[in-house]
Amino acid sequence: MLYAAEVEKMTCVAKGANHGPAPIPQEGRWTRAKEIKDIAGLTHGVGWCAPQQGACKLTLNVKDGLIEEALVETIGCSGMTHSAAMAAEILPGKTILEALNTDLVCDAINTAMRELFLQIVYGRSQTAFSEGGLPIGAGLEDLGKGMRSQVGTMYGTLAKGVRYLEMAEGYVTRLALDGNDEVIGYEFVHLGKMMEMIHKGMDANEALGKATSSYGRFGEATRTINPRHE
Repeated sequence: MLYAAEVEKMTCVAKGANHGPAPIPQEGRWTRAKEIKDIAGLTHGVGWCAPQQGACKLTLNVKDGLIEEALVETIGCSGMTHSAAMAAEILPGKTILEALNTDLVCDAINTAMRELFLQIVYGRSQTAFSEGGLPIGAGLEDLGKGMRSQVGTMYGTLAKGVRYLEMAEGYVTRLALDGNDEVIGYEFVHLGKMMEMIHKGMDANEALGKATSSYGRFGEATRTINPRHE
C-alpha cells in the first residue's frame, strides 16, 4: 500500500473506539454483519427506469449472502417481460453484492435491485423477526393460486367516465351500472384458475363459467357494459 510522504511522517495515534457495526435483525436473530455471507432474509422492492415507462417489483430470498430465489414482476413496458426473463435466470446463485453490480438488462430491474440491497443490508427485510426466515419458494406466495401477478388496470376520461379493466381478482369482463349510470360492481374471470382447469382437461367454456365471478352489487345492475368495447 502506498502512503503519501505527509502521512509517512505522522506520529501514530492508537485507535480507541472500535466497537464494530450495529447489529441488524435477520431471520429471528441479531447479526453484526461484516461480510456479504452474513446477510440473510426475504424482501421486496420496487424499481423504475429513467424515462419512467415501466416499473419492476422484485422479491429476493437471500441465505448466507446468496440469492436462492428471485421473483421478477414487471408492468408498463412491453420489453420488460423479456428483460425479466433474463434477470430471473441471472439472479439466483449470485451474492447480493454481485447482483447489485450486474447488468440486469432493464434499468427498472437494476433500480429494484438497488432498493432491495439497501433494505436487506440495513436489516429491513420482511423476515427480520421470523426465526429461520422463510423457505425457498415463499416468493410464489405473492402470486397466489394460478401463479399470476396481482395487476390493477383502470382507465378513465372526463368525457366517458371510468373503466375497470383488470383487478387483483382477475380480468374484468363487465361493469355493473345503476340507474344513474354509476358503477356498483363488476364481473371478472380469474384467468389463473381458468387455465388451470383447462390444463386438467376441462372444456374451455365450462372452465370460463367456473372461473367467472362478480363483486359488489353486480346482481342489482340496471345494465352492464363491456369496459373495453362500450
